[in-house]
Amino acid sequence: MVFRNELIELIQYAPLTGKVRPEPILIVPAWIMKYYILDLSADNSMIAWLVSQGFTVFCMSWRNPGPEDRDLGMDDYLDRGVMAALDTVDKIVPGEKVHAAGYCLGGTLLTIAAAAMGRDGDDRLASVSLLAAQADFTEAGELALFINDSQLALLEDMMWKQGVLKAEQMAGTFQMLKSNDLIWSRMVREYMLGQRGEPNDLMAWNADATRMPYRMHSEYLRRLFLDNELAEGRFDVGGKPVALADIRRPVFAVGAERDHVAPWKSAYKIQRLTDTDVTFALASGGHNGGIVSEPGHPRRHFRLHSTRHGEPYLDADAWAETADRHEGSWWTAWGDWLAGHSGPMGRIPAIGAAQAGLKPLCDAPGDYVFQE
Repeated sequence: MVFRNELIELIQYAPLTGKVRPEPILIVPAWIMKYYILDLSADNSMIAWLVSQGFTVFCMSWRNPGPEDRDLGMDDYLDRGVMAALDTVDKIVPGEKVHAAGYCLGGTLLTIAAAAMGRDGDDRLASVSLLAAQADFTEAGELALFINDSQLALLEDMMWKQGVLKAEQMAGTFQMLKSNDLIWSRMVREYMLGQRGEPNDLMAWNADATRMPYRMHSEYLRRLFLDNELAEGRFDVGGKPVALADIRRPVFAVGAERDHVAPWKSAYKIQRLTDTDVTFALASGGHNGGIVSEPGHPRRHFRLHSTRHGEPYLDADAWAETADRHEGSWWTAWGDWLAGHSGPMGRIPAIGAAQAGLKPLCDAPGDYVFQE
């Protein structure tokens, strides 16, 4: 771990290859849960797989906020999160553009950051990868059943008193979205039939939930989810609105067929919002299993199609008819895409940058991930 502030820790992973691509990868995970869904075990770690492909990988780990953090907002998560991490990577691998990848809410935040950077002439990004992430919330799926003005007002009152949305309160909402799978069938199986399921790494991660600060969660739900300010060009960063059309770096976006949190047709909307080449992959599986879908995982497939800048727009249904189907993991297609937007293999950067005051602080996974 090479950097820490009051909101994030930044982990830099040691190389597994003799040479690496010059462009590092910065991963922006969601802070709804903890980052290590992308580094669960040796067999299904996306981070380990990327490192094995010859990339220098950095990943953010968010601090679990408490009531004292009630006033942290989306601007804090942008400035002290994504931009602080990008500044750190820039010091460790100076002069190289960065492949930025964001998962779920982390992808939404990365989209905002990329749009603001494009607006302001900040050209440090080599590409943008969005994994099960939404920027337009007009078709946000079943979660919309829980978010309207009256329910949001009730939720804001509750968060105001507590300072945060507690993990168990948020978990109940997501369980209700798939109540047959996550509540009722489990109740029947475990309590009526006495059949205890074997725990696995994804189940353990799913139980390791985090809290949401009052201000940030309210801003996200009201300004992004309910009012759709980002897609409509009304979301301010630094006192000025950002437009997603200012994202001019190539985009690789991923949706999952059975995603109940970020429906794939919602994630697909990035196609018409940006002004760049967009490659979209539609993976089998759901919001988590569709992303944590390592090579060798049985019965996995994906569809893939690229739309070049200037080509006619395809709606989601037309895209699905056009896209080629492939067996296996979408990771391999993403790895090829990243390599195609990278320079040749070369020198391995040091861990941290002592001359810039960035000495390694501790081994991965850092300290924040252990916070309850």
